[in-house]
Amino acid sequence: MGWLEGQVALVTGGTGGIGRAIVHRYVEEGARVAVMARDSVQLAQLQSELGDRVITISGDVSSAADNKAAVAAALEAFGKLDTFVGNAAVFDYFTRLDRIEPEDFEASFQKLFAINVQGYLLGARCSIDALRESRGSMIFTLSNSAFYAGGGGILYVTAKHALVGMIRQLAYELAPDIRVNGVAPGATNTAMKSLEGLSKRSVPLNQIPGFEHNAAEAVPLKSIAEPEDHAGHYVLLASRRNASQTTANIIHSDGGWEVRTHA
Repeated sequence: MGWLEGQVALVTGGTGGIGRAIVHRYVEEGARVAVMARDSVQLAQLQSELGDRVITISGDVSSAADNKAAVAAALEAFGKLDTFVGNAAVFDYFTRLDRIEPEDFEASFQKLFAINVQGYLLGARCSIDALRESRGSMIFTLSNSAFYAGGGGILYVTAKHALVGMIRQLAYELAPDIRVNGVAPGATNTAMKSLEGLSKRSVPLNQIPGFEHNAAEAVPLKSIAEPEDHAGHYVLLASRRNASQTTANIIHSDGGWEVRTHA
């Protein structure tokens, strides 16, 4: 018996990085999982790997219609929904405000916030009725950039800080029926992509020269996380037996960033 035996989850951005690790761990813990992402090839690969324990939905998290369709697909396939995991996001390749031309700012802001903030809120909104029915939970992927400067550029860090308030407000609004929590990973070995057109130097996160070494040296635990290192926190927060009194909480999974030194 796993910690999530008999439960049903919907995970956005579940085909790569932390999202993929969450999906695999949820299945290991006994859950059935609906996975929403954009890449149809990666969705098909995930379906092949996990079989009838998962269903896949091709969609854009910034679209209300696609979020509604994902929830409907989960309910049709599995009959209920116990946990919504908002995870899909894009990076901004550490782009400073003074390196975004004023005439380009609005478009870049709208694109990143549409995925990183609006996508979470739309997923949450479309999941509310089903989660009230099951007295379930919402879990959102944040970042150490939700609490500290320097882990991204102005758009990414601002968006992640906004999500702290979102979690607290949703926990307030949806209690006592739905628990709302988050996980804040630190630097992780993933191919997270940056917003297109924002920086000409942009490459996937784990292809930045020196990324792994520099990330490990920046924290007391002296290691960079793999996506699987965070997945257990999402299991804990989704578990009714083990986290029934936990809401409005954000678990830090960042190698001890808060107690780092410059020595």
